[in-house]
Amino acid sequence: MRTVGVEEELLLVDPETGEPRALSAAVLARAALDEVDGDVFEKELHTEMLEFATHPQSGMADLGAEIVRCRKEAARLAEGIGCTVAALATSPLPVRPSIGVGRRYQWMAEHYGITSRDLVLGCHVHVSVESDAEGVAVIDRIRPWLSVLSAISANSPFWQGGDTRYSSYRSRVWQRWPSAGPTEVFGSAECYHRRVADMVATGVLLDEAMVYFDARLSRRYPTVEIRVADVCLHASSAVLVATLARALVETAAREWRAGREPLPHSVSLLRLAAWRAARSGLTEELLHPATMRRLPAEAVVRALLEHVGEALAETGDLDCAREACAELLRTGNGARVQRELMERTGSLREVVRECARRTQT
Repeated sequence: MRTVGVEEELLLVDPETGEPRALSAAVLARAALDEVDGDVFEKELHTEMLEFATHPQSGMADLGAEIVRCRKEAARLAEGIGCTVAALATSPLPVRPSIGVGRRYQWMAEHYGITSRDLVLGCHVHVSVESDAEGVAVIDRIRPWLSVLSAISANSPFWQGGDTRYSSYRSRVWQRWPSAGPTEVFGSAECYHRRVADMVATGVLLDEAMVYFDARLSRRYPTVEIRVADVCLHASSAVLVATLARALVETAAREWRAGREPLPHSVSLLRLAAWRAARSGLTEELLHPATMRRLPAEAVVRALLEHVGEALAETGDLDCAREACAELLRTGNGARVQRELMERTGSLREVVRECARRTQT
């Protein structure tokens, strides 16, 4: 069974005002003082962010328990210095984020200007693969389905104090980075590595770590890293995204071994599918990954479940995935929850406070 790990970026906020707080260094210092596992929490580009990474897990119940544990631990550390954490993919309230110290972050600020000032928070899912050859074959075959994961995870309707009318505005902001977004079919690991090397050689990117494909080979682990998801408001949604991601990887690997070619959709079409998912989330229409034609979001989610159904059944995740998708379609993803909170309270500060509470549940 393939292992799965999750990286989540959490927003540090004032527990009373809901405003972002640039306190990641203090939180990490507190973690070191408390002798928290050094592999769990890390700094990020902006000091209003705190990232954690789970250990690889085979069982989704174990993964879910670790996500909740890491979120609670992050909240405990943050509370020790007067703030808290919220699983929000953008700050609903206005923010002027601070760039972290260090040569790498200062290089990014200098070279990318205002783009480096965009505070967005994502969820990255690592799924184990046997080799680079298998990994690239997977990347080629999961491309059309990633927009559905984006719609499921959408959790960023507000930006700088206003409603964007998008469900995942984070994903739109993220596209400003020069190497971000969908990729064409690579065809082989050799072609993949040659493309990455050519991109770095341009000097536009500092190094290979700045190749921000929607799905890429991890530099540190034998995994495919899927990078399209917003950080999810609820841990259960993050588990669902991870469950579907693993099933997509397994399904794609089987297609490769069976000699089935990847769907030949152009990057132009994939960008339209990603835009549609960011705009609609689960409330309107999405583009069907196979046909690239509009269908209700519920039908497209059902198509994803059918596509990966065999892989889900073999890991014992099929019933849970079906139930989780049905619940999400019924009650809404993070974007819908945020808008409902705003409609009910009339206050973005209340939105942030309630989302901070839900982050730990």
